[in-house]
Amino acid sequence: MSENKKLSIHEDWVVVILGALTIILAISGFVLRVPVFGWKNMTDLSTLVLSTSNLQLIGIQFLFVIAIAALGAILMGKSVKNAVLTFPAVYILTILALILAGNAQVKALNLEAVIFSLTIGLIIGNFFKLPEWFKTSLSTELFVKIGLVLLGTTVIFSEILEAGSKGLLQSLVVVLSVWYFAFWLCKKLKVDSELTMMISSAVSICGVSAAIATSGAIKGDSKKLSYVISMVLITAIPMMIFMPYIANYFNFPQAVTGAWLGGSIDTTGAVVASGSLVGEEALKISTIVKFSQNVLLGIAAFAISIYWTVTQHPAGKEAESKPTIKVIWERFPKFVIGFVGASLLFSFFITPEVNKEVKGMLKNMQGLWFALAFTSIGLETNFKDLFGRNSKTPFYAFIIAQGFNIIITLIIAYFLFS
Repeated sequence: MSENKKLSIHEDWVVVILGALTIILAISGFVLRVPVFGWKNMTDLSTLVLSTSNLQLIGIQFLFVIAIAALGAILMGKSVKNAVLTFPAVYILTILALILAGNAQVKALNLEAVIFSLTIGLIIGNFFKLPEWFKTSLSTELFVKIGLVLLGTTVIFSEILEAGSKGLLQSLVVVLSVWYFAFWLCKKLKVDSELTMMISSAVSICGVSAAIATSGAIKGDSKKLSYVISMVLITAIPMMIFMPYIANYFNFPQAVTGAWLGGSIDTTGAVVASGSLVGEEALKISTIVKFSQNVLLGIAAFAISIYWTVTQHPAGKEAESKPTIKVIWERFPKFVIGFVGASLLFSFFITPEVNKEVKGMLKNMQGLWFALAFTSIGLETNFKDLFGRNSKTPFYAFIIAQGFNIIITLIIAYFLFS
């Protein structure tokens, strides 16, 4: 019956809607007070963080974000019941991570909340068997992308123009060189054609989104796609944590570090998390560089679909997979529009007075959505399942290609941003 038909808006458009809704509510006067998570000792913990007034703020914040998450489920045609049942557990674990990260000694070690939320999620996800409905209800990409739209409110458009040309140039060189190297390596290691295309795109362009777009362009096997996505997430974890410390040890400039992180780490959320470990400039540059790679995604999917057609693979012979201009638009990550729109709004239309009133809430919401996303990543990542059912050769190819990516991106980042 038509009355039972659900909405089904693409996730990238949904995050634009939800991010815009949050921003509109804030500038209209609906400004949530930011909970306190910083503490030095047990007295601070009990009297500040765990005080009745602060717990009320955390509770109000919960009601706001669960309403946003539920609306997201409705717009995407997903189960609202499952989303609402799952979200409180993810939120509680994330608040625990924020409290741990708020300790003064932890802050001195430069450990961010996303690391704790990821670790807590991984421990639970790998040592406890979670129901399948729980895992499938986790909205990792939704959470990350809402945070990214809100991140746009802190990035001034002039800075995008200034760093964007360098970011795009770096992305072009990195994508072409790393993609070709990964493709050549996979062929040498006799990795099958579908995995070769997905791995090459995932390593060189933008991780999960690129793997999904490539799989769509070649009508790839969903199990192989799942394997590639798992490899992307697993390698992103140590890169996200250790690359900022390597950069700090060798005293890389923040701009260079940001360009290095943005160009080599394969998931946008991990880029944001690692950039935030370094500083504001590194965070902005890393995000801009990653977005420059995201912009190339639609073009890459178009080129890959042409290649797949020309080489006469069975999937390439299907009429609907023939390359068209429409493919570029379909593969383009729409949440980038939300990010740029938020940046334009706060660069040219929002007064400094209004910006001062809302920036605390919006920055807090941005960080919260990122932390929620990394709790979810940890909960849905199972190392045993990944290696128990698949050949390790594609993983070796992925690791070697990623190593090449890290080195070549650092050289190019130094050349362009130092």
